[in-house]
Amino acid sequence: MYTAQQYVKAESLQQAWELNQKRSTKLLAGGCWLRMTRSRVGTLVDLSGLGLDTIEETEEAFVLGAMVTLRQLETHKALNETFNGVFKEMTRHIVGVQFRNCATLGGSIAARFGFSDLLCAMMALDCEVELVGAGRIPLQTYAQMPCDRDVLARIYVKKNGRKAVYQAMRNAETDLPVLAVAASELDGQVRVVVGARPARAQIVDAPLSISAQEEQIQAVCDAAQNLAFAGNMRASEAYRRHLANVLIRRCVAALKEG
Repeated sequence: MYTAQQYVKAESLQQAWELNQKRSTKLLAGGCWLRMTRSRVGTLVDLSGLGLDTIEETEEAFVLGAMVTLRQLETHKALNETFNGVFKEMTRHIVGVQFRNCATLGGSIAARFGFSDLLCAMMALDCEVELVGAGRIPLQTYAQMPCDRDVLARIYVKKNGRKAVYQAMRNAETDLPVLAVAASELDGQVRVVVGARPARAQIVDAPLSISAQEEQIQAVCDAAQNLAFAGNMRASEAYRRHLANVLIRRCVAALKEG
């Protein structure tokens, strides 16, 4: 369990950002992963009073506050109807309902965990993140950046007609994923993301169209093999490489079926 010398409930995002510039500061989002550490925190900054726990829909996008819980994403009707239930699919296997009622979107994305279901699936949706210091940048750019002292405020999910699917392999229902693959289609072009390798999710750098035949799909599977894979207690490197091919094909097939 972590300990903190000082607790501050932030009154503004700017205050949270200023406090977070000290290395001894930790941001408190859901706290689900932080509580499992033995960190000695100088200042614990609580973001719960900043109104970041809402999902807002505009003409261009869904705006997801950093304090939105995984359960909110799982059960939000408009969000799931717009994106083929992909938000329910990316969250429903994570531990249990009690955990998902506490864990937050911002905590999951800002940590950029290699095992993150959300990071993999939302990269496929071509989202943007809003940072207090750096402003709005693509999620795929943010995902590859080293963790810094900026504060994640919101995530924008564009309403541009993009369709997405998410597939993950787990050894047990509520375990961390052995491997995760997400794919999305917009204007006939397909984006494929592979996560839980167990490194951070990464886009497969190969062109793929929704009308692709076997040769082009195989080329994407081959390109995915150029990503870094590793073994751990959940699966070997070879098994993860094999799963990548299987899940990519399943995702592409699902997109073709609509």
